[in-house]
Amino acid sequence: MRSLFILTLTFIMISGLMAQKDVTSKADNAFESGKYFEAIDLYKYAFAKARDKEQKAEIIFKTAECYRMVQDNNQSEVWYQKAIKKKYTNPIAILYLADAMRANAKYAEALVEYNNYKALVPDDVRADNGKLSCEYSLEWMANPTRYKVENMYFFNSKQSDYGVAYAKEDYKHVVFTSSREGTTGNKISDVTGENYSDLFKTRVDRKGKWSEPVPAGETVNTEFDEGAPATNDKCNTLYYTSFREDKDGNLVCKIFVSNKEGVEWGTSEALALVADSITIGHPAISPDELTLLFISEMRGGIGKKDIWKVTRATKNDPWGKPENMGPQINTIGNEVFPYIHSDGTLYFSSDGYPGMGGMDIYMATPSADGAWKVENMKYPINSPADDFGIIFEIEKERGYLSSNRPGGRGGDDIYQFSLPPIEFNLIGRVINQKSDDVIPGADLTLIGSDGTNVSKKTEADGTFSFKLAPNTDYRIVARRGGFLNSKDKESTKGMTSSKEFRRDIYMSPDDSRIDLPGIMYDFGKWSLRPESMEALEELVEILNDNPNITIEIGSHTDARGSDEANMELSAKRAKSVVDFLITYGVDEERLTSKGYGETMPKEIDKATAKKYDFLKEGDKLTEAFINSLSTNEQKETCHQINRRTDFGLTGREYVPKIKRKK
Repeated sequence: MRSLFILTLTFIMISGLMAQKDVTSKADNAFESGKYFEAIDLYKYAFAKARDKEQKAEIIFKTAECYRMVQDNNQSEVWYQKAIKKKYTNPIAILYLADAMRANAKYAEALVEYNNYKALVPDDVRADNGKLSCEYSLEWMANPTRYKVENMYFFNSKQSDYGVAYAKEDYKHVVFTSSREGTTGNKISDVTGENYSDLFKTRVDRKGKWSEPVPAGETVNTEFDEGAPATNDKCNTLYYTSFREDKDGNLVCKIFVSNKEGVEWGTSEALALVADSITIGHPAISPDELTLLFISEMRGGIGKKDIWKVTRATKNDPWGKPENMGPQINTIGNEVFPYIHSDGTLYFSSDGYPGMGGMDIYMATPSADGAWKVENMKYPINSPADDFGIIFEIEKERGYLSSNRPGGRGGDDIYQFSLPPIEFNLIGRVINQKSDDVIPGADLTLIGSDGTNVSKKTEADGTFSFKLAPNTDYRIVARRGGFLNSKDKESTKGMTSSKEFRRDIYMSPDDSRIDLPGIMYDFGKWSLRPESMEALEELVEILNDNPNITIEIGSHTDARGSDEANMELSAKRAKSVVDFLITYGVDEERLTSKGYGETMPKEIDKATAKKYDFLKEGDKLTEAFINSLSTNEQKETCHQINRRTDFGLTGREYVPKIKRKK
């Protein structure tokens, strides 16, 4: 992340380093000045000249440090491994190796190195955080959030592009930081190995495409680094980080502000927030413009780079004294790129909390008592690489973030993210339970616990569809002349991702007998077995859904046994079902029972024929038919089908009784 190590410098001397005879000293001076790319070449040259083993190990470690500071995780991993092989004595090399492996998504290898470091330095919480980070990362990548993240190829170049801010309230104009060709100074930085960065601007043109980015103008850009812009909600005031020369010729990093004049940014002015010698950057302005956040390593902090704030009573008042955001936000690591959402949520990047790799983006939610709840935004907002600089549209869960994750165009790239709305759809068909044919023109009513009450008819092919709301229970009621009313239910409660539900609703013709599968008796007995309760409760629901019908419960046996015994047994079984329904609250006047013995062998319908390949629709399971079957297994199956309980309608005009509460 290019902007992070730029701000590591407290100052950089313009005049450059005086010539050094000792190339190692030159490399060390370049490193201390933050000129990491220059230091890399010097260290490699120094290594070739060195003879002492300890000195060689030290040089290799410092080379790895340079790569770490420029966020080249692949090279830093290689060089830390070399340092450890050369017996570099400081165990910090093991910790940094583990960090590099984690940033390269080598979580299993990183866990090994974190454990190695933990054994040597048991009190360092960074090892514990690293181990947690590996475990969390594997879980988060296996179960990503609903956010969609896409590279903004229109914005990005082969160089570093990061730190977007909106430049117009319609979100169609933005400014961002880039070190691409065409910057004002157009000189290579010894710190980054790229051009000094400038602020660039782009907008959506009349064709709906983003225009070619161009510099934001000489009122904000200089020959040195500018970056990390932030704007107020009206997008007419720009805050940004910039390096400027002080009176001694040193480059000092400060926060500047510029107000829009027409369509361009006006003259910039440095904010007097801290002493001139203190480096600050990464501004973030609150929606009311009375709080300004920034980052700094100044005295009084908690870790390395901390988030600080200044406040003012009105927009016309000067900014007050800086206050550290405290240990609920800041860690012993780096906290950078703050952003204040219009709803008061604070977003920032950090390498001090458990996370996926380098810098991760975190969300801090304030509570009524002033405490903060900090949460990692997980994958895919975060990646094993550096993720930072997030901004949002005010009304939508959409915006931009910056990342150097694999697959981009350059080093740091700009990505757009969005959170698609959770959508639930219910689709299905209404089907004739007896024939398995679809039922067109059935009336469907969707009733939701949120008050929803929507009606529609099934299509010619029997299909239907409804859109469902989150966290809602639903009933779907189907009605059609010639059929018993039917219903089903669905729920979206607890659902956190979009889903399409499928529900086929079966309706029974009211002019035929309807089987009640699942009603069971012990052999030769008529008392209901406990397993029958579910089927009987479903029958109660059918009666409740069709309050005007009266029915006859019928019980049937197979052809084995005497006619008299079968008639008596079936009559008692049918009566036991009626008795149960009455105890369940069904009016006795709606119920009759009859035992049919073996006199009504089952006629196979389409649905039953689908279950058994040796039967076809229309077969009647008489004793002669069963005896003609080829296997005992087939015969026993048919006897079981004949042993059934069913019901048929005896009337459609029953008037329910009014039940009064006692």
